[in-house]
Amino acid sequence: MRVLHLVSGELSGGASRGAYWLHSGLREIGVDSHLLINGSETYGDLSVTTLCTSTVNKVKFALWSRIGNLPVWLYRNRKGFIYNTGFAGIDISRHPLYANADIIHLHWINGLLSIHSLRKVKKPLIWTMRDMWPMTGGCHYSIECDRYRTGCGKCPQLGSTHEQDLSRFVVEYKKKMLPKKMRLVGISQWLSRCAEESDVFREYDVLTIGNNINTKEFFPTNKNHARQMLGINTEKKIILIGSTRINDFYKGFSLFKDSLNYLDLSRIHLIMFGNIAAADLQGLSVEYTILGSLTDTISLRLAYSAADVFVAPSLMDAFGKTLAESLACGTLVVCFDATGPKDIVTHKKTGYKAIAFDPVDMATGINWVLFHNNYAGLCEEARSRAVEHFDSLIIAKQYRDLYVDACS
Repeated sequence: MRVLHLVSGELSGGASRGAYWLHSGLREIGVDSHLLINGSETYGDLSVTTLCTSTVNKVKFALWSRIGNLPVWLYRNRKGFIYNTGFAGIDISRHPLYANADIIHLHWINGLLSIHSLRKVKKPLIWTMRDMWPMTGGCHYSIECDRYRTGCGKCPQLGSTHEQDLSRFVVEYKKKMLPKKMRLVGISQWLSRCAEESDVFREYDVLTIGNNINTKEFFPTNKNHARQMLGINTEKKIILIGSTRINDFYKGFSLFKDSLNYLDLSRIHLIMFGNIAAADLQGLSVEYTILGSLTDTISLRLAYSAADVFVAPSLMDAFGKTLAESLACGTLVVCFDATGPKDIVTHKKTGYKAIAFDPVDMATGINWVLFHNNYAGLCEEARSRAVEHFDSLIIAKQYRDLYVDACS
């Protein structure tokens, strides 16, 4: 069985990293898996092929993406959120790796594949949805809008007041171009339910297979050693918060800052990683350390291990890979009892699921973790859950079963 994965962007990115770990896990259990990307780094892995082998190719993909999204610029009142039409990209059916594959497996495809080309795929097709984009008219998270259920239009992220706007056109375009026998996978139960309720995928088969992490790379490190390696010298309890872009509108950083008002800040040191702007730090009255952007596994592992609790205040998240990584490092997690993260944390066993978007209950959860009388036992439970439910080999076996079914 030969599987071809398609994922856009650099392998250091969140979606790409998950796809790469799955690909590696599949190869480890004997599946002939190959990864096709348009990023520049292949890690020297011969089973990874990049389309960006030259500066010319990089420029070409960048131009394709801009040209494909030109219609978005017609909406002058649009919000500054990421928005993609899916109009631009390669025709995968014409690539040599397509001819050799038995199964085509899509992940994050924006800027790599055009939706138009997917109607040409005549092989079993799997699409792992890593956010809401596959089912929407262009947004990656709908936030308070549920118009993806009825075909979009009047898109609040475009600032549109018209039913027949770009978002409606993109939805109709997807419905026309996407193969009807495609198998859809949500990386959380919440995302799968959204797909089942959507106008685009209401008639499709949707199943849930959780995101995966490499628990051989994410494992507990002695807290004192981790703190020394990061240059953090404190006896206080450490709260960790972070993501690639901590100030993304759906990451909930403002709610986390509100929760700090209900904690004894004299006993707390805050560590943050990710892209953080000076404006994000306004109003913080707690001692803190900024680690900056962390893209390598070792730095992330040290950050998780140095902390006493990882807080993930997302308003909406397809899964929440950082939560699973933290658990794998033996560090408990506090999140809201909503969307993807609710699948990851077991309440009062591997962390605390606060009442959705309530900063007071989030503070209650942080205190519950930091001062629990069986903290060490809970940390062991956290590690066990990550290994048993989210390890790449566990998830790879579930996908192998799906491939066999899709080919039968």
